[in-house]
Amino acid sequence: MASPKRRLQGLVAATITPMTEHGEINFSVIGQYVDYLVEEQGVKNIFVNGTTGEGLSLSISERCRVAEEWVTRGRNKLDQIVIHVGALSLKESQELAQHAAKIGADGIAVIAPFFLKPWNKDILVNFLKEVAAAAPALPFYYYHIPALTGVKIRAEELLDGIQEKIPTFQGLKFSDTDLLDFGQCVDQNRQRQFAFLFGVDEQLLSALVMGATGAVGSTYNYLGKKTNQMLEAFERKDFSSALNYQKKSFLKIPTSSKLNDRKITGWNKV
Repeated sequence: MASPKRRLQGLVAATITPMTEHGEINFSVIGQYVDYLVEEQGVKNIFVNGTTGEGLSLSISERCRVAEEWVTRGRNKLDQIVIHVGALSLKESQELAQHAAKIGADGIAVIAPFFLKPWNKDILVNFLKEVAAAAPALPFYYYHIPALTGVKIRAEELLDGIQEKIPTFQGLKFSDTDLLDFGQCVDQNRQRQFAFLFGVDEQLLSALVMGATGAVGSTYNYLGKKTNQMLEAFERKDFSSALNYQKKSFLKIPTSSKLNDRKITGWNKV
């Protein structure tokens, strides 16, 4: 069974893929990006090529090069680098998983296929199992985001018996507002020591109450320091301060996004 150096927990920045004004990937700033996350935001775990990183809008070769650059630049600076390798094609997803293992990533994550959708738990688990098997030494995470995939299989149902099918399964990136489903995931799997990573940034405090062990999100690129303060306040049971930090984060979340423009030149230092 795959086992990371330590359980993935705390904040995980869902990284932006920086672009030039011509829509090409701006690899030259990723080294600075790593330093900014670590030194300015106190965030040492990242989630690459996910929704924020526009992974599904990139070519396979672009996704591989982006992953390589993050692993290279993050070596000895970041704690864990998880690469999202989900794709509509099983073979492409397996290829990306194999590549992530080859370059030394710390884990892989997979979104549900969203065009020809799996219509029940068994079909989805079989897809995930085939991808995980392509990188048997890497911890495997399921990326649950039904609002974008349209796959409405409850995460709690999916987790039931999943480690018997996927021995490398280590946890869940839960990007949904159904806190009942999330809470049931936690309650029914406490003994398994899964990573329960919440993915709706503006509801993180509620998820912590439900038992979240960490969070993956876009705002941790620029609100990592403030969110870490919220985590610290929650840990010492200073719930009033934790709530104030959560409320302040609402004011910093952009009301519109340019992440689908492919013309991003860097990242905002808020």
